Amino acid sequence: MGYKILVTNDDGYEAKGLLCLVEALRELDDVEVTVVAPANEKSACGHSLTLTRPLRFVGVGDDFYKLDDGTPTDCVYLSLSTMFENNKPDLLVSGINRGSNMGEDITYSGTAAGAMEGVLHDIPSIAISQVMDFTNPGGDFRLAQKTIKTLVTKIREESFPLPKREFLNVNIPPEALNAEIKITYAGYRHYGNDSHVHRNPRGEEYHWLGLHPLSFEPRKGVNELSDYEAIQQGCVSITPIMLDLSAYKSIKTLKEWID
Repeated sequence: MGYKILVTNDDGYEAKGLLCLVEALRELDDVEVTVVAPANEKSACGHSLTLTRPLRFVGVGDDFYKLDDGTPTDCVYLSLSTMFENNKPDLLVSGINRGSNMGEDITYSGTAAGAMEGVLHDIPSIAISQVMDFTNPGGDFRLAQKTIKTLVTKIREESFPLPKREFLNVNIPPEALNAEIKITYAGYRHYGNDSHVHRNPRGEEYHWLGLHPLSFEPRKGVNELSDYEAIQQGCVSITPIMLDLSAYKSIKTLKEWID
């Protein structure tokens, strides 16, 4: 029996990044790739589950399914309880996302959420994103393909390098075919509040959420390279992400405050 890889994303089942990921993984020897992806784009949906309506798998190819209006978390959760009920995948890969997932953006990311759901079920998981130059809307995913094949091969030959409930968050620099890999931490991003108001022909008001330029600063007291700094240097960024959100350094302060 081959090495089983479950693939999902948040850009939708027709996204170029997803198709490039599947193509790359299926070039590896003795792998069984199963794709379960959202029927529609679910960017920035976070780690959300659908609890208010039923969901339906729709076959679109060999071992390739879209989940009708499901989120990446839905895709992983339901595929594990149906397709992999008695035999978990060896690895989960979420992506290749069209655009970066660095710093606190990880909390918004449906791509990262797919990997989060994987490690909640004790499946080694990787989220991979292609930082984009949006003047090239098609995107070039060749370095991302090369990187994921390298990582999967190393995991198979050795082991997954992280403990339970931690996943690898990978960001690929734009316009590069070869790049050094840097191990990084999640950067500190500057956020604004950009939205655009419009009116339809009937005069009704509606809003579009805006896009913010990538702007980061190093975290104080951390000597390692951030994900954003690695991308700026033209390197592949790999960040270990843990699901434990406890602010351990603040526990003592909070105890003193509550007393």
